Amino acid sequence: MPVITKELSFWSKGDADIIDITTQVQGELEGVKLKDGIVTIFIPGSTAGLTTIEHEPGLVSDFKKMVERLIPQNINYSHDMRWHDGNGHSHIRSSIIGPSLTVPFSNRQLLLGSWQQIVLIDFDNRPRSRKVLLQIMGD
Repeated sequence: MPVITKELSFWSKGDADIIDITTQVQGELEGVKLKDGIVTIFIPGSTAGLTTIEHEPGLVSDFKKMVERLIPQNINYSHDMRWHDGNGHSHIRSSIIGPSLTVPFSNRQLLLGSWQQIVLIDFDNRPRSRKVLLQIMGD
């Protein structure tokens, strides 16, 4: 089975910035010869994650508030005491969401639900350039 690797780049604001990357992932599928299969989306690094969500302002706001309630920024983290970079919360948030997502496709179209988008969430405490890797497999 062929495997095609692609790379996407994004600029994020940090602080739980949620970026809809569905259009870019779909665009990469349209440029390959594979018709049906899966795409694995992976973000290198330990302070960002990938998931699906309905990417609308109310839910984006709700998601950010939920993350702050579960893993607040303003408590002491051993990581911060060791490295003094203030992003211990970012690492924990990222580990809970996870760095990868696999989505099936058919006829070069992502098989997502009507209100389901693929999102990159940058939990770090500063703006960053982010790389997202795609591995596309199929027939």
